[in-house]
Amino acid sequence: MNRLLEVMDQMTVVLNSLKEVMDAEQQQLSAGHVNGSALQRITEDKSSLLATLDYLEQLRRDAQKVENTGSTDISQRWQTITQKTQHLRDINQHNGWLLEDQLARNEQALAVLKPHQEPNLYGADGQATTVSRGGKKITI
Repeated sequence: MNRLLEVMDQMTVVLNSLKEVMDAEQQQLSAGHVNGSALQRITEDKSSLLATLDYLEQLRRDAQKVENTGSTDISQRWQTITQKTQHLRDINQHNGWLLEDQLARNEQALAVLKPHQEPNLYGADGQATTVSRGGKKITI
């Protein structure tokens, strides 16, 4: 098998793994309560797979310059890669919408909690702040 076909097969394997990771991301974002550490791990896995895919794409381009690209095998593999990539784009867009919804819910929760927060104990300079209560200054 020539190098171009090998690289394209590796790309397909990485795209399949990326789909699994993105499906897990979608499950996390769809859950009522998001597990932050699990979502971070998923994001790291996704980034790693995307970097691998970028590297394989460079190898594919280099191999394509050298080898005959008129093969039916190459066309079929490229069609598979294209279809998987388009499907992953759709999943990623959906996950983006889920993430936007999650961020909006978090902002709403913070807006509800903010008026009830305790006064700052320390100022921006790291020193204790002075709170005035009923005409008396209290240093904390």
